[in-house]
Amino acid sequence: MQSSDLGNREQGKLWHRKPAPAAQQGVIVNIIHSATGYHSKTIRFLNVAFDSSGDSLLAGDHQGNIYAFDLTGNRFSLVQRTTQACTALAFNLRRKTEYLVALADYSIKCFDTDTKELVSWMRGHDSSVSSISVHGSGRYAITTSTDTAQFWDLDTFQRKRKLNVRQSVGIQKVFFLPLSNTILSCFKDNSIFAWECDTLQCKYQLPTPIEGSMLHYKVFAVTRDGRVLVTGGKSNHLHLWCLESKQLLRIIQMPTKVRAVRHLEFLPDSFDGGSNQPPPPLVKVVEDLSKGKLGASKLTMRVTSGRSERPWKSRGSKTQTRVLKPQVNTSLENKENELPDGLNKKRLQALLKGFGEYPAKYRMFVWRALLQLPENHLAFSSLIDKGIHSAFVHLKDEYPMKSRKLLRVLQRTLSALAHWSAIFGETPYIPLLAFPFVKLFQNNQLICFEVVATVIVNWCQHWFEYFPNPPVNVLSMVENILAHHDKELLQHLINWNVTSQLYAWPLLETLFSEVLTREEWLKVFDNIFSNHPSYFLMMVAAYIICSRAPLLHCNQTEDFEYFFHHRNNLDINVVIKEAYHLMEATPADIHPQRMLDDFIPLTKGQYPVFNKYPRFIVDYQTQERERIRQDEIEYLRERQLVHEIEAKAVQRKVEDEAWYRKQELLREAEEQRRKILLQEEEKLADQRQRLTAVKRELKVKELQLLDAARRRFLKHQQDQRQMELKRLDDEIARKVSMRERETAATVQDVEVRQMELESQRQLFEQQLVKDQETVTQEVKGEIDASRRRADLEEHLVQRLIEIDRDEDRKAQVLAEESLAKADQKCIDTDWRIQALYKQRCDDLDREAHYEEIAKLLHDNRVKEAELLKAMKEEEDKRWEEVTEKRAQLEAEQLAVAALDAQRKQFLDDEMNDAIELAEKLQSEDGYFERLRDLKTGCVQQDLKFQQVLREAQPKSGYVCLNDLSTAESSAHFSLDRRREDLECRERELMAEVRELRQKLTSKARAAYPLPHFPDTKWTT
Repeated sequence: MQSSDLGNREQGKLWHRKPAPAAQQGVIVNIIHSATGYHSKTIRFLNVAFDSSGDSLLAGDHQGNIYAFDLTGNRFSLVQRTTQACTALAFNLRRKTEYLVALADYSIKCFDTDTKELVSWMRGHDSSVSSISVHGSGRYAITTSTDTAQFWDLDTFQRKRKLNVRQSVGIQKVFFLPLSNTILSCFKDNSIFAWECDTLQCKYQLPTPIEGSMLHYKVFAVTRDGRVLVTGGKSNHLHLWCLESKQLLRIIQMPTKVRAVRHLEFLPDSFDGGSNQPPPPLVKVVEDLSKGKLGASKLTMRVTSGRSERPWKSRGSKTQTRVLKPQVNTSLENKENELPDGLNKKRLQALLKGFGEYPAKYRMFVWRALLQLPENHLAFSSLIDKGIHSAFVHLKDEYPMKSRKLLRVLQRTLSALAHWSAIFGETPYIPLLAFPFVKLFQNNQLICFEVVATVIVNWCQHWFEYFPNPPVNVLSMVENILAHHDKELLQHLINWNVTSQLYAWPLLETLFSEVLTREEWLKVFDNIFSNHPSYFLMMVAAYIICSRAPLLHCNQTEDFEYFFHHRNNLDINVVIKEAYHLMEATPADIHPQRMLDDFIPLTKGQYPVFNKYPRFIVDYQTQERERIRQDEIEYLRERQLVHEIEAKAVQRKVEDEAWYRKQELLREAEEQRRKILLQEEEKLADQRQRLTAVKRELKVKELQLLDAARRRFLKHQQDQRQMELKRLDDEIARKVSMRERETAATVQDVEVRQMELESQRQLFEQQLVKDQETVTQEVKGEIDASRRRADLEEHLVQRLIEIDRDEDRKAQVLAEESLAKADQKCIDTDWRIQALYKQRCDDLDREAHYEEIAKLLHDNRVKEAELLKAMKEEEDKRWEEVTEKRAQLEAEQLAVAALDAQRKQFLDDEMNDAIELAEKLQSEDGYFERLRDLKTGCVQQDLKFQQVLREAQPKSGYVCLNDLSTAESSAHFSLDRRREDLECRERELMAEVRELRQKLTSKARAAYPLPHFPDTKWTT
C-alpha cells in the first residue's frame, strides 16, 4: 500500500509507481495532508464526493481546502480555499466541472473546478448542513440539516421548497433515489417517507420494523437502481428494505465487536446496478472498536461478505439471524449461458418451459439480465439533453393519452431513439413498437430506452433495409414458414389477395400489443427474450396458424384487417407451444435463424452505431421534414403577422366606429342646439310681433281716444254756438278730423310698410343664419363669437330700424302736412310713387346676397336723399305759389276791406263771436304745439341713440341694414322749418282760418271718406 502526503503542494501526482491493492484490506493508496511548521500536525479530511463516473473525487478538510483527485490521470490539485470547515460535498451536478460544498457558516456554495470561481451562493439553513443529494439529471439538489431539508433548482440556484419538522423529531437524511423521481426522507424516530419529486406528494411510508429489531437509523445506502435500501446505526444489525414491496427483507447481523455503523455503501462492481433480489450483499462497514484500546478518533475499515437469510422466529418470538459464508461454485457453465447477477440462461429457459412464464415479482430482473442492459447513464443523459426531437413534438395530437406522464416518457424515449439514429425519427410505427415497453418501464426511462434499443437491434433485424416500405425480406420468412407448415391457409389468404403486409406486418410492428392482453403479452415476451431472435417470427407464424379456423371463414379484406388489429379468442399457451414446434420442425433452408444473427447486447459506455437502413432515403426525408418544418414556421410567422394585421384592422375599425359615433353624437347635439336656438329665435320673433301688435293697438286706441275727445269737443262747441255758426264749426271740426284721419292713415300705411320691411328683414336674417350654420366646425369658435356680436348688432339694428321707421313716419307726416297745406293732392301722389318705388327696391334687396346689403342700402339712402331733395324743391315751388296766392289774397282782402267797412256795424257782433272762437282755436293750437314738442323730444332722443350706434358700429364686422344719417338731417330740417312756418302762419293768418278751413274741409270730404278703426290685432 502506497502513502501520499499532499503537504503544501497545490498539485501533483498521487503515486509514483503503478498501484496494487493490498492483500488483506484492498487499500490502494493512503492520502495524508500534513502541515509542516513549528508544530507539525495532520489536517483531517472531513468529506469526500465522487463524480458520476467514479474516476474523480473531491475531498474537503477541516481548514476549508478542497482538493480534486483524478484517479485515472494520477493527478491532484487544490481547487478552492474556503477558509471554513467543509460539512458536505456533492460532485455529480449537471455541469461536470461544478460542485457544491456546505460550509460551517450554514451556507452552500457552488464552485467551478476549472476556473476556480464562485458560481453561486445559497443561504437558508439555520444549522450545519449534514448532507447534499443531487438528482440523477443534475438539475436539482436537496440539502439536509437537523431541523430542515431544502429543495434547490441548480439552474437558477433558487430554493423551490422547504421541509420543516418538529424539534422533537429531527431529520437524519433526505436524498434522491437513483434512476427515479422519488425523494426518501429519514427522520430520527426511524420513520421513512417517500415523496414524488415533481409534485412533492407523499407516495408511501415504510412500516415500523418488528419488535426486537429496533435500532436508531443513522446511516443509509441504496442500490444503483433504487430498489433496495440498507440502514444502520448504533448497533451491529443492518436492516435491508425492498422499496418496491415496502417490506423489510432481511436483518443482517455483524460481529459482536461492531458497536456502531458510521457509513454504508454498495459496491457497484458486484451489483451491476442493483436488483430486487440481489446476490449476497457486500457491505462496507466502519467498525467502532473498543474505545479503551484504540481511542475515540481511530477507526479501522474492514470489508466483510456473507449471504444473509430471512429472519426466523424462535419459540420465544425473538428474531435471530445467522451469517453464512458464500457458496463455492459447484459447476462451470458455458460462457454463452452465463448472465449478469449470477443467472444462467439454460436454467431460466428450463424454468420458463416448466411454468410457461417468469414470476411477476422477478420478471423485470430476469429481463434485464437476459437483455444484458449496460445502463449507460452518461450516454443516455446526453441523448435526453438534446431535447424533444422535431418528429415527435406533436406526438400528443397523433396519439392522445389521458396520462400526461406516460405521454411525456414516450415522447422522451422516442426522441432519444431519434437522436441515437435518424431512421427512428422517420419511421411511423416506432411509437407503436415502443409503447408497450414505455408503459411497462415508465418509472425508469433509462431501462425503458435500453430495452427498446435492444429489441430493435436484435429482434428487428433487417427491418429497415427497404425503408420506407415494410421489411419484405422479413415478411417473406414468415410467408415461407406458413407455406411449409400450412399451405391451405396460405392459399386461402392468397385467394383473397391478403398479403403478408396485411396478416404478418401488423403483428410485427405492434409487437402483438394490439391482439394480446397485458398478461398474455408479458408471457409471450418472456419466451421471446429467452430464445433466439428468430423465435419472434415463429410466434407470428404460430399465431396465424393457430387462428386458421376463423381465418378460413373470412372472405373480405376488411375482416382480415379487423382480425389482425383486435384481440381474439385464442389460447396464448397453445401459440407458444406451436412456436416452439415451428422452431424445431422448420427446415434449415427456410429457417429465420439462418438469416438472423444471434443476440448481441448493447455495448457499455456508448451505444452502438445503428446504420442498417438506406441513408439517402432517410437523409432525404429528414431534409424534407426540415424543409416542411421551416415552411411551417414561415407559415406560422406569416399567419401570426396576418392575425396581428387583422387585429390592428379590427382595432382601427372599432376606433373609427367609436369616432363616428362620437361625431354622430356631436352632430346630434349640435342639431339639437340649433333647433333650440331656432325655437328661441322664433319665440323672440313672436314676442316682438306681439309687442309690435300691442304698440299698434295702443296707438290706434290713442288715436281713437283723441278722435273721440275732439268729437266731444266739437259737439260741445256746436251746442254753445248759434245755429248760424254751427255749420262753420262743423266744417272746422271736419277739417280737423280730416287732418287727423289723413295723419292716422299715413301713420298706419307707414306702420304696415315698416311691418313688411321688418318681416322681410327677419326672413333675410333667418336665411343668413341658416347659411352661416353650414360653415365647417373648424371655425365654430369664431361663429359663436360672431353670433354673440350679431345678436348685439341685431338688437342695435332693430333699434335703428324702429328709429328709422319713426323718423320716416315723422318725416313723411311733416312733409305731407307741409305739402297738404299747399297741395294735398300732389303730395299724396308723390308719396304713393315714393312708396311704390321703395317697395320695388325692397323686393330687389331681398333677392340679393348678404354681401351686397351695404351697397343696396347705400343706393337706397342716395335715392331717399334725392327724393327728399325733390320734395324740398317741390315744397319751395309750392311755397312760392302760396306766396303768390297770399299776395292775391291780400289784394282780395283789401278789396274786401272796403266792403267790410260798409258792413262794419253788421260785423261787430260777428267779430265778438270770432274773437271767442279764435281764443278757443288758440288753445287748441297750443295742444298740438305741445304734442309736436313731445315728438321733437323723441326725435332728439332717437338721434342721440343713433349717435351711440355709430360709435359702436365700427367695432362690429357687420353692415347695418339701414343708415338714416341723411334722413335724420333732412327730417330735422323739415320739422324745424315746418314749425316756424306754422307759427308764422298761425300768427298772420288767424283771420283767414275760417275760409281756408272751409275750403280744405270740402276738398278732404270729397277726396277721403271718414275712416273706421275696428278693434282688431295684427297677427303673423
